[in-house]
Amino acid sequence: MVGKHLQHTSFIAQPDDDRSIDYHYDAPGTLPGTLSIPKDAEPPVIVLIDYNSDSAVRFEVEQPEDCARYLDTDSVSWVDVKGLGSEDILIRIGRVFGLHPLVLEDVVNVPQRPKVEEYGDQILIIARMVVLKESGSGFYSEQVSFILGKHYLLTVQEEPEHDCFHMVRDRIRSAKGTICKRGADYLAYALLDAIIDGFFPILEVYGEEIEELEDEVVASPTRQTLEKIHALKRELLTLRRSIWPLRDAINSLVRDSSPELVNDDVRIYLRDCYDHTVQVLDMVETYRELAASLMDVYLSSVSNRMNEIMKVLTVISTIFIPLTFVAGVYGMNFNPEKSPLNMPELNWYWGYPVCLAVMIAIAVSLVLFFKRKGWFEDFSTTIKK
Repeated sequence: MVGKHLQHTSFIAQPDDDRSIDYHYDAPGTLPGTLSIPKDAEPPVIVLIDYNSDSAVRFEVEQPEDCARYLDTDSVSWVDVKGLGSEDILIRIGRVFGLHPLVLEDVVNVPQRPKVEEYGDQILIIARMVVLKESGSGFYSEQVSFILGKHYLLTVQEEPEHDCFHMVRDRIRSAKGTICKRGADYLAYALLDAIIDGFFPILEVYGEEIEELEDEVVASPTRQTLEKIHALKRELLTLRRSIWPLRDAINSLVRDSSPELVNDDVRIYLRDCYDHTVQVLDMVETYRELAASLMDVYLSSVSNRMNEIMKVLTVISTIFIPLTFVAGVYGMNFNPEKSPLNMPELNWYWGYPVCLAVMIAIAVSLVLFFKRKGWFEDFSTTIKK
C-alpha cells in the first residue's frame, strides 16, 4: 500500500525550466519501509550488463527474476533500473536482491540525502546526478541509488532519459581500460566518478554566466538582471545540496566500508573521487559568494544610476529656477500708470526682447559656471549614458 506523503516545499532551479525538486516527508504514523511512488514516475526499464575480462553482454530484462542467475557468477553484473513507476516491479527487484525494506524505501522515496549505509553483505550509496541540458543552459537533476554486492551492482534512477553513464558503458562494451578486469566495487567507483565529473561542465557554464552578469550589473542593471541573479543563486544552492553530503558519503565509503565489498586498491581511486568532490564543492561555494556579491553590486549600480539621474535633474532645475523667477515676476498684474514703481519697463518698446536677453544671459552664465566647476562635464557624460 502506498503511504500518504506531505509535500513540504518545491525548489525550482531555473525560472524558465519545468524541472523542480519536490521534497516529501512521511506522514506521521507511516510504517517503516512504506513505498511512495511519484505519480508522474516513468515505468521501470531494467537493463543488465554482464561482463568479465573476456566478454560483455547487454540486454533488457523483462522480468526482475531473470536477474537472479547472474548475481552469484564470477563475472560482474550491472543491473540498471531506470524509472520508479511500478511498485510491483520494485518490490520484486527487492526480493531478487534481498534488499532490506529500509533500503528499498530510500531507493524509491525520492529525494533522499546523499549517504552511504551498510546492510550486511550490501552497501547502499545514494547520490544526486546532474546532467547539462542539450541547450547548454540549465541542468537535469535526479537521484541515483547504488546497491553494491560482492559480484553485482544495482543502480536505480528516477527516469530513463538522462544520465552521465554512457562513457562507462562504452568502456565496458569496447573493453577499454581496466574496468572489465575489476570487480563490482570498481564499477561503483567509475559511476560515482562520472556523476562528480558531470558537475564540471555545469559549473563552467555558470562561471561564464556570472561574468556576463557582472558586466550587465555594472553597465545597465534592470529588473531582469535582478531575476537572473536570484535564479543563479537558487541553481547554485541546488548544486550545493547535491555535492555537499556526497563528499561526506564518499569519505565514509573510503574509511568505513567493508573490505570484503570495497578492496583496498579501489579505495585509492575513491580517494581521488573524494578530491574531485572537494574541488566541485569549492567551485560551488566560490560561485555562490560571487552571486551574493552581485546583489550588492546591483544595489550600488542602481543607487549610482539614480544619483546620476538626480544630478541631471538638479542641473536642469538650477538653470531654470532664475528664469522661472524672472518670468514669474513679469507675469504679475502690475499697472505702471498708477505708479512709476509698478514696473515701468512693461511699457518699454524693447521690453520683451530685453527680458528674453536677460534670461538667456542668466542661463549661459550658469552653464559657464557649471562648466568651470566641472559639473557640466558630468552632466554630459550622464546624458550620453
